[in-house]
Amino acid sequence: MTSHTVTFTARFANDTEIENWDKHVTANPNGGNLLQSAAFAAVKRNFGWDVRHLVLEPRGSHGGSAGEHEAQPSYNLVLEKSVPLLGRFWYLIKGPDVAAAEQVPAALAAVKEFVLRERLGVFAVKIEPDIVDSDSSRALLAGAGLVKVPNLQPNDSTAILDISTEPRLILKSLHSRGRNAVRRAEREGVEVVEAEPTLENYRTMHALMTGTLNSKSRTGVQVRSFDYYRQFWTEFTQRGQGRLYFVYENGRPSVGAFVINYGRKGTYKDGGSLQKRTQYGDSHLVQWTAINRVKELGCTEYDFCGTPPADRLKDTSHPFHGLGLFKTSFTKTVTDFVGCWDFVIDPLRYRAWTTAGERIARQVYTRRTGQQFY
Repeated sequence: MTSHTVTFTARFANDTEIENWDKHVTANPNGGNLLQSAAFAAVKRNFGWDVRHLVLEPRGSHGGSAGEHEAQPSYNLVLEKSVPLLGRFWYLIKGPDVAAAEQVPAALAAVKEFVLRERLGVFAVKIEPDIVDSDSSRALLAGAGLVKVPNLQPNDSTAILDISTEPRLILKSLHSRGRNAVRRAEREGVEVVEAEPTLENYRTMHALMTGTLNSKSRTGVQVRSFDYYRQFWTEFTQRGQGRLYFVYENGRPSVGAFVINYGRKGTYKDGGSLQKRTQYGDSHLVQWTAINRVKELGCTEYDFCGTPPADRLKDTSHPFHGLGLFKTSFTKTVTDFVGCWDFVIDPLRYRAWTTAGERIARQVYTRRTGQQFY
């Protein structure tokens, strides 16, 4: 049976499913994503979003028996905003998590049917499935009526390292630049410390991140508020899903990294460093330490979380050029995902949203809270 024959039904998760949310999400066809987690949902509730828990269940096929992928339900976090005069806007963050690009239109048809049947007042759904970018994937989504919009997440292009083999083979698989940096840092006695999740350490980490971005201000990226990161890091560490690492130089942290283990995926979520340091390979050794830790916790891949697109890796004008150089010193390949698309349910209200509604909503929210809209 081919995957495109599957149809879905959509519903909200029940209380028991929400209590076991992470177990369901990490069993999704693509293994889920940390941005669909219970920890992240708890953060977004405090930063301008209502949270919905959406379940997509396969209805079977138009012929043949259900295959392995088709038998799997998909659990997806929905971030919801109510927009005056327009209704509700859904952000299906890193979803829908389905087995193949061909299943996205069917999943969204189920969402639309659910929205209309339950009179939920949703006029559009923003999606960003972890489906690899290709001409055929883009054509399929555009052909289903979806509208390509600017990407929101840093890891819509990213470097992903396979860590399913033994550490010796993983180290051997690294780009020579990264491997040599790790070995030299180890030789010269650079020490990586798993830091306690204290308020003081979180403040230090936030300062390292802010300093790094300020020194590379052409990225155009702003560090979110300390309150945001404090809750973000706390939610993940309390669930055993996040760890903070420091390297010290002259008695103070010189490199910091916050790394998440979620299902089979480890993710280098946040990082920062002092710009003037003397220990060679310190940043590389932090990553190597984190890779080995998440591997012990059952992860089989490690996402470096954000690079330039594959076709712009050598473009020095790209805001993430420097980050891309560092991250591709571990793995030579970059994965581009299809990124953000809007699924339109009510064309008239969506037109009002794209003409002025979204811009006004973002300005008002940022002015009122000092936080980013998305």
